[in-house]
Amino acid sequence: MSESEMKAELERLRAENAQLKNKNTGGLSLKVSEKGAVSLYGMGRFPVTLYKEQWLRILAAAPEIETFVRENDAKLKTKE
Repeated sequence: MSESEMKAELERLRAENAQLKNKNTGGLSLKVSEKGAVSLYGMGRFPVTLYKEQWLRILAAAPEIETFVRENDAKLKTKE
């Protein structure tokens, strides 16, 4: 790889990085991972990646999770 190609690639990666930072400033996004799992971006520094069966189990348990969070609200911290 020549120096000019390397500089062009570096600039492309910087632009892509800036675009990703701006995109995730308030919302969540989903992608299919290289291994065929679902990756959820926007929850923190790293994506949360689970296979579809795992996501479906979590979604099915949503009412129980919401109840648990309400019942334990005083013990739980909020990330700021």
